Amino acid sequence: MQTPTRGIHSSPIFLALTIFVTNATISGISSVDSKLFHFQIFESRDITLDSIRISAPGDSPNTDGIHIADSTNIQVTNSVIGTGDDCISIGPGCTNLTILNVACGPGHGISIGSLSKNANEKDVNGLAVRKCTFTGTTNGLRIKTWPSSPARLQATGFLFEDIIMNNVYNPIIIDQNYCPYANCPETVYLIATTAKHIIRDPSLVKIKDIKFRNITGTSASPEAIKLVCSKAAPCEGVELNDIIFTCNGDDEQAKNMTSTCVHVYGSSNGNVKPDSCI
Repeated sequence: MQTPTRGIHSSPIFLALTIFVTNATISGISSVDSKLFHFQIFESRDITLDSIRISAPGDSPNTDGIHIADSTNIQVTNSVIGTGDDCISIGPGCTNLTILNVACGPGHGISIGSLSKNANEKDVNGLAVRKCTFTGTTNGLRIKTWPSSPARLQATGFLFEDIIMNNVYNPIIIDQNYCPYANCPETVYLIATTAKHIIRDPSLVKIKDIKFRNITGTSASPEAIKLVCSKAAPCEGVELNDIIFTCNGDDEQAKNMTSTCVHVYGSSNGNVKPDSCI
């Protein structure tokens, strides 16, 4: 469905809203219990989504709140999203996205990807996520790419700043071995960590210039920071700055909080808890 290009307002909707527009403001829309994605934005430019409310059960599959792909200059602001999948998912071909003052939960967090599942995918460049809150989500801030990539692309220039996590299982995660299927390749455990490394051709997606700043709250697992990058294209320019998590688990888990880094290059500044692996 192609929407009008200005001033879109609506009462609650129950089916996915697919948007291909330029120069639009979409505000005050509520989407409830969509069968699949609630909002899909493709090949669009200069759009602001403001004061959006999205609701679906936490166990409802593939009910992403807002999915954005092949689009430029998109803003999502002042919104509340709770789903059974990603609150906001960012696909290939996106440039200059801003996510500001969004409350996410339940759901799978804010995800870039998955990337490089298909050939001819385009880079993702320029993302700012600020002043967002995650509550009871499986992930917080996530970048995910497929191994055995059919496409070489880059994910660059991301800033995650002033974020609060409340009982989030994976608050900060880069997963370049992403495979959600039951028949994924064999896995083995890395020595001295709890991270898994998949025996398969590594991802060819290059992740660089990623900044995590002033992120605090509680983790539902002791592994609050997990950065598993590709051997073929290591992550570069990853910054951890003033990241402080406590664990919502028992005393033993709280005492053994960890961060995991695989094929990651970057820097740590300020206070980082659990101790930085970079």
